[in-house]
Amino acid sequence: MDPLAIVQVTPYPWEDRHEVNTYVARLSEELAGRGHRVVIAAPSRDEEAVRTARRAIRAGDVLGAPGEVRVLAVGEVLPVPSATNGNGDGGSGRRRPAVPIDVSRTLEELLTGSAFDLCHVHEPFAPSVASVALRHSRALNVGTFHAPAERVVATQVARKLVTLVFGRLDARHAAFGATAELLNRFFPASYEIARPGTGTPPAHVERAPDAPLRIVFVDVEERQALRVFLRALRRLDLDLPWEATVVSAQGPSSSTPLRAELRERVTFTEDGEDAALASADILVAASAGPRAAPALVMRAMAAGAIPVLSRLPVYEELADEHGLLFEAAETEVLAGQLRRLITDPALRARLRDGAPAERPWSDLADEVEASYARTVARRHDTAGDPELWASMANRKLVDVDQHMHTDHSGDCATPVEHLLATAREQGLGAIAVTDHNEVSGAFEAQEKAAEFGVKIIIGEEVKTASQGEVIGLFLTEKIPRGLTLEETVAEIKRQGGLVYVPHPFDRMHSVPDYEHLLKIVDDVDAIEVYNPRVAIGSFNEEAERFAAKYQIVRGAGSDSHVAAGLGSVRIRMRDFDGPAEFLESLRHAEISTKSGTLLYVQALKFLETKATPKAARRARRDRRIRRASRRQGTA
Repeated sequence: MDPLAIVQVTPYPWEDRHEVNTYVARLSEELAGRGHRVVIAAPSRDEEAVRTARRAIRAGDVLGAPGEVRVLAVGEVLPVPSATNGNGDGGSGRRRPAVPIDVSRTLEELLTGSAFDLCHVHEPFAPSVASVALRHSRALNVGTFHAPAERVVATQVARKLVTLVFGRLDARHAAFGATAELLNRFFPASYEIARPGTGTPPAHVERAPDAPLRIVFVDVEERQALRVFLRALRRLDLDLPWEATVVSAQGPSSSTPLRAELRERVTFTEDGEDAALASADILVAASAGPRAAPALVMRAMAAGAIPVLSRLPVYEELADEHGLLFEAAETEVLAGQLRRLITDPALRARLRDGAPAERPWSDLADEVEASYARTVARRHDTAGDPELWASMANRKLVDVDQHMHTDHSGDCATPVEHLLATAREQGLGAIAVTDHNEVSGAFEAQEKAAEFGVKIIIGEEVKTASQGEVIGLFLTEKIPRGLTLEETVAEIKRQGGLVYVPHPFDRMHSVPDYEHLLKIVDDVDAIEVYNPRVAIGSFNEEAERFAAKYQIVRGAGSDSHVAAGLGSVRIRMRDFDGPAEFLESLRHAEISTKSGTLLYVQALKFLETKATPKAARRARRDRRIRRASRRQGTA
């Protein structure tokens, strides 16, 4: 595939020895080796690195040469313990925010000022550096979830917020099948499995047949896991042939002191994880969840160690038929499982037989790069039809409003004649009449268009079964409401029309969610990036962002339900004839907007509809039905 500009975002300080950071570093190295330009954005405790990164971002010096990995320290995100009270609040009683404002601004500058094709975030749970990156990203977004079960379940407290954050993801990866299964339960979507690599594991050191079995624990999990391990060792018989190595910079827990006779059997070392794994017969991982280390388990198994793991979903997946499990914190059960392995050579042989081999990091890169390719391939071709555009070069410029309603919509009281007269007064050369679940108003407008000198696009704003609304332009007949989004789009295409998505992220309207929108993105011809009836400006901004990253043609419309709303937005484009010319002209159009009309037009809509007596509304409806009947009779 063509080289891409990629930013990988991790929420963990880059200095931390964390499995996610290892994953990010090794994946980035592999991608860079294939010619991609890769930037890693991570928090850091190195103040000089932070200052250097911010200078580079402000100077626009972010992307290195193809094949290069650059690490940018975006700032400190963890509370700094106070010498006064140890709470990270400097004695003020207030904790620092999870993501300080300066870090958020640095990320915003990075992501809005650099031309990234992809923003790949890791553990995008809010609040975090990764979730902030999703908020500011203008690129296609890929998310990888590494989290243990507890982290996923904890998000349910703020599930709506988390759903909105995840709603910006264009592809989702899970490091393990268990993670994907759990996420799908709470945040249904399609998750691709992208397991970490093991790299080349340390070569297994052959030991004397009568040597004691070596049990290894690597202290990368929460501190409680080490206490569970040491307590289990205290329950092992001393006449059994075993010894233990703990790779830890902290030493034994003060709450779990080693008995004198164990001190000769248990060795603590600060370094030498590879050396410990090379000589390990058994690896114990005793996490209760918060800091599970599945990548370590994979590496140990590839080196020939038998895993004894706490019963977490991700550990169960790894153990499969090649390891033993125990309930978290059950020291007696852990001791019992260790005793079984020490005393049963046949069990050890069976568990080792066919154990997973090493997994090169290049395999992960293959999978991720393929996912990138599928995601990038969904971007629309920006070239359009150059020959068609050249043939339109001498056409006059017209102002167009792409979205409006007449009294053929149940929530609008504007007669067709009044709408056309107002469009002429506003200087509009063409309008798209897009009544709710109805085309009769558009056909009536087309019949009378010559009288007012306004070109009419036959449209309909169709309510789907449960995936919001979509507009069909240049239709020939009515599309029934209640079809699925895909069925509605297919019907628009069958009629030779254009698929136009209105107010796609206005959560105060009926809109398709992100997942449904992605399903039809290949068939979307244009997307509404500005609608003056959207009450919250960020909804329009989100539509603009979506259109930009998928390179979809931008459209806009007043969505007027009262004639006074016309002119609040207009598209200046070359005159057109038919859907192909319209779309090509729209590709090169300019959108101009006028703010400050929302409250006024909404008040007028209320007065003309809800505040009008039912009898008057019924009489108006009857007149509309009679007009439609006369037109059908004439036809």
